[in-house]
Order: sequence, then C-alpha cells, then structure tokens
Amino acid sequence: MKAAKSPATVEKTAAQPAKKPAPKTPRKRAPVPPPKPYHHGNLRDSLLDAADAVLLTHGASGITLREVAKAAGVSHAAPYHHFASLDDLLATVAERGFQRLIAALEPTTRLTNSRERLLQISEVYVNCARAHPSQFRLMFGPLLSRKREFPALQIAAERSFGMVVAAATALDPRRGTELALLGWSLCHGLSHLLIDGALEGMSMPLPPTALLARQLTERALDGGG
Repeated sequence: MKAAKSPATVEKTAAQPAKKPAPKTPRKRAPVPPPKPYHHGNLRDSLLDAADAVLLTHGASGITLREVAKAAGVSHAAPYHHFASLDDLLATVAERGFQRLIAALEPTTRLTNSRERLLQISEVYVNCARAHPSQFRLMFGPLLSRKREFPALQIAAERSFGMVVAAATALDPRRGTELALLGWSLCHGLSHLLIDGALEGMSMPLPPTALLARQLTERALDGGG
C-alpha cells in the first residue's frame, strides 16, 4: 500500500499555482481573394435581348440605359461593363438586326436564276422588316449615317446591301448598282408602309401582303409595264 501523504505535504502541494498553458502559436490568416468580376451569366447578350424588348414598348427614341438595365434585371451601372454609351448599345442592336437580315438572305445566294434571286431578296427584306419592326426602324435610323463610328455596324450594313448589289449585277452587269438601289428603295418604302399600317383599308385592290413585294419588284424589273 502507498504511504499516506503528510498534512504538510498536502498543504504545500495545494499552495503551488497551476501551470499556465503554453501560448498558442497565432494562426496565419488565409490571403483574402481578390474581388470576383461582375457576373450575370452572359451579361452582354442579356442586355441586348433586354434592349430588343424595350424597343418594342419605348421605340428607339425613348430607350435608355436605365430601362435596359431594369429589363435585364441588373444594376444601372451594369451596361457599362460592355457598352460605353447608349449609342454603343443601340449600334450593336442594329448590327444584330443586319446580321439577322444577312442570314435570311443567305439562301438566295445559291439560286442560279438571277431574276428569281432578286424577287426572293425583296420578299426576305420585307418579311424581316415586318417580323422585327422596332429593330428595322433602328437599323435604318440616325445611327446608320454614323456607322463609321461603329465598325461592326458598318460592316454588317454594307454586307447586306452588297448581297443586293451582287444579285442585281448578276442580272444586269451594266446597271447592277442602279437596279440594287431601285429594289432597295422599293422594298424599304413598302416595309414602312406595311409596318405602319398605311395600306390597311385602302379602297384600291391590292394583292395579298405576302405577294406584294414580289409583284412590285417584278413590275420594277419589267420597267413598270
């Protein structure tokens, strides 16, 4: 058996202060990661889609970056991540409109009949205008005269008209540019008349709207006869 401790020993032991725990080595803080860049899915395309939607209700003259940001569900400052100004955004929307027109005209380039090619181009042009009236007005609005400030818009606009010139030149090499301007003017004016409803309720007989562009273009190619 172990010998019992004497009272003096017990008293001495109790009087000894408890040992302090060894100080903990301070932990190194993890480096703070840099702030993440602004992220909203594909912000650029979201803003362009929102601009298309705002155009339908406000028109090109009433659209603002604030309205576009609101429609896209982002902060008012978000559009400046991709567009320097409202005009920069609208020029890109107009460019997308010309790209859509180019894609619609592309099948006509495979036609070997030059006359039929021009007739189909006239139909495509008017159909695109009727399907996207707000974008159509923007495409050929004041920004078009400033297209050199927006190289992508200039390229798309000139390429679309170049497709018309190529088709007209294939039909008549000598008067290709003149025919292209004639066809463009005819289809552009007809597009505005249709999307503005100017031909509705007229007393004079008119062919069905779907055939109107083709028939008028045929008359123009035949010299109005």
